[in-house]
Amino acid sequence: MENKEITFEEAMDKLESIIMKLEEGDVPLEKALSLYQKGMELSGFCHTLLSQAEEQLAKLITDDGEKEFSIDEGE
Repeated sequence: MENKEITFEEAMDKLESIIMKLEEGDVPLEKALSLYQKGMELSGFCHTLLSQAEEQLAKLITDDGEKEFSIDEGE
């Protein structure tokens, strides 16, 4: 995938657009393959971001569900 920074939401929007185009079924084979490849890259990107978010959340919560840190109200 491109090195350009995109957000999770932007990636999901692009992935949804690709899926809609492929579901229409009137895309030439070469274009369909290209869209599919881009969709797989976006899917992997989103999966990676979700996994990272899950890891961060797991670090913030202990096994008994209590926060491991405190947040100052001024921040």
